[in-house]
Amino acid sequence: MKKINIIKDSKDFERIIKNNKSFRTKYFYIYKQNHEENIYHFGLSVGKKIGNAVRRNKVKRQLREIISKNHYQNNFDCIIIVRREINDADFQKIQEDLNFALKKLLLIKEN
Repeated sequence: MKKINIIKDSKDFERIIKNNKSFRTKYFYIYKQNHEENIYHFGLSVGKKIGNAVRRNKVKRQLREIISKNHYQNNFDCIIIVRREINDADFQKIQEDLNFALKKLLLIKEN
């Protein structure tokens, strides 16, 4: 995932979460907001309940890898909040769940 496509500012996180409904899957809460810019942004949030710093960073690396493999529509911001259930999943299950959610939200370009 390129740096230009990352949301880091807490004000942006709060704005997107406060103004939009969540889409819940087994491992994630996903918030999506449309905007006018011709680019997309993703924000990742992995709380301390997931585990120690090593485990949280591993989950973030896995999510960035899954996100970078797809081609996306433009004009949206997306916040992905990880749920505690992710501790019981392997990479394949996480990938299937996230790709299902992104397709359901119509964020992935269809070929």
